[in-house]
Amino acid sequence: MPMKITRHSLALSFLFCLPVFGFAQQKTFTISGYIEDAASGEKLIAANVFDAKSLDGTVSNTYGFYSLTLPEGQVELSSSYIGYQTINIDFNLRKDTTIIFKLPASIELAEVEVVAEKLERIEENTQMSRVTVPVEQIESMPALLGEVDVLKSLQLLPGIQGGGEGQSGIYVRGGSPDQNLILLDGVPVYNVSHLLGFFSVFNSDAIKNVTLTKGGFPARYGGRLSSIIEINMKEGNMQELHGEGAVGIIASRFTLEGPINKGKTAFMVSARRTYADLVFKPIIKAQALEGEDINVRMYFYDLNAKINHKINDKHRLYLSAYSGADIFGAKYKETYGDGDSYFTDGGIDWGNITAAARWNYMISNKLFANTTLTFSRFRFDFGAAVEDVYDGVKENYSAKYFSGIYDWAGKIDLDYIPNPKHYIRFGGGITHHTYDPGAIVFKAEFDEEKLDTTLGSTRTKAAEFSAYVEDDINLGALKVNLGVHASGFLVDGTFYNSVQPRIGLRYLLGNDWAVKASFSTMAQYINLLTNESLSLPTDLWVPSTARIKPQTSWQPAVGVAKTLWDEYEFSVEGYYKKMKNVVSYKEGVSFLGVENDWQDKVTQGDGESYGAEVFLQKKRG
Repeated sequence: MPMKITRHSLALSFLFCLPVFGFAQQKTFTISGYIEDAASGEKLIAANVFDAKSLDGTVSNTYGFYSLTLPEGQVELSSSYIGYQTINIDFNLRKDTTIIFKLPASIELAEVEVVAEKLERIEENTQMSRVTVPVEQIESMPALLGEVDVLKSLQLLPGIQGGGEGQSGIYVRGGSPDQNLILLDGVPVYNVSHLLGFFSVFNSDAIKNVTLTKGGFPARYGGRLSSIIEINMKEGNMQELHGEGAVGIIASRFTLEGPINKGKTAFMVSARRTYADLVFKPIIKAQALEGEDINVRMYFYDLNAKINHKINDKHRLYLSAYSGADIFGAKYKETYGDGDSYFTDGGIDWGNITAAARWNYMISNKLFANTTLTFSRFRFDFGAAVEDVYDGVKENYSAKYFSGIYDWAGKIDLDYIPNPKHYIRFGGGITHHTYDPGAIVFKAEFDEEKLDTTLGSTRTKAAEFSAYVEDDINLGALKVNLGVHASGFLVDGTFYNSVQPRIGLRYLLGNDWAVKASFSTMAQYINLLTNESLSLPTDLWVPSTARIKPQTSWQPAVGVAKTLWDEYEFSVEGYYKKMKNVVSYKEGVSFLGVENDWQDKVTQGDGESYGAEVFLQKKRG
């Protein structure tokens, strides 16, 4: 069947392939490099670089890299970031140049913020439905029992709701918790709750910033329907050793960072642990009767670590890891005078492990690459074991329920900035998933007989693929972000694929008002089966299968935005989201039941949400 070419498709092709001849009449050169904290060497994300001569500018990416192509001749370059002093450099541009901006922290914060806000006005950005929250702002919010909670702070934003009392999962624009992709240094974190949902797993002392995107998704994002939450860990101080800690009502924490090789290699390690068990253990032991021995386990912990190594000005290596768990249980032993005894050990444990290795490579002044290898694991265990010694005969019994998910992934992301009119991003990746969707292991040993049986759903393996390309196009008053995200999912011989177009528009009106609009389609191949009656992480992560179709959505949004009095960001947005193949438990089924496959316990349906959001944020002062 011949392909029909329409005016609309030609227009889209034209936008994607707009010639980069903006400076064809004049020779141009590229200034590129990194923007970092002068004291610690930490890279600054979304810092500004601006040329007062040409009125062209750019911002640094997630790794502090920037690239700006300007006409040959005199330039008046400045770099600024909220909370830092602005650096100005005037010189004659006659060749491609590398400049590393090292911004000192500002003493007079408010004065510097006026400059920064002038370059970061909300009406200048194509992106809508996104908020970046520095960790300093999160730490200034009220804390429960002295523990700052990153995720609960996001619940103060419009369109975000908490999961109820004792739950730290969030619901974004009518979606469910599994529709949020939560990334810690680029690695998915599958369980975000501590202490039955009262706290999240993210220790604010180890965090640099948090970015939430809930609509208008650029093509580089995929895999979930409702939101992308990016949490970046601190990179470590390149210049000096620095430590901080705190003793709270329920937990203590300590963070240490500093250089391993000054100016070249830095580390950061942060730990947090509760100590309820240390308080109650001696009290419980004191209440034990003669012949009884009782030990309790009731705590959670988080451990973050990161190494940041500067190979040279073009190459940088990052290694980061996280381990955290909740452990609740008790051991009880009773010994009798005739040598008989009774011992039991039961409890409930759950936790995450993540790891990432990232390699940044500045291929040229206009091309930047980031290659990432990651591992993520979540596991939930619930069970008990009994040992009974009677008349010298020992009998052992145990039962344990477990579920979990394991991911190995690799991806590459590239930024290409040919000139100030275009910012092109492209890349792809693959993830290998292993699902343990709930099983019970029974073991017994008595009268020289042994039993070892596993009941429940079998382990499932799957592969997920993704690729994307997008371009931020600056046409003056009109800015366009145009892209496409493609994904595929292979599980047990069944293959799903999805092509997801994305577009974002910004048109600048008079008086610095901006009208913004976006349209995005998303696909999700992973599902969370939630037990609504429990705050425990008994929920199961399961894949799309031949019987369970992938979740999909499409979401248009429109709004207006303006910076008020150089201090406040104001925006109003309206959105509509249509979701298909949403997965949930059937009425009355048990998460512990192993008599049926998990696919027999679920149902799928469609949903929709819509609303309007008003957001006013003070950016300085």
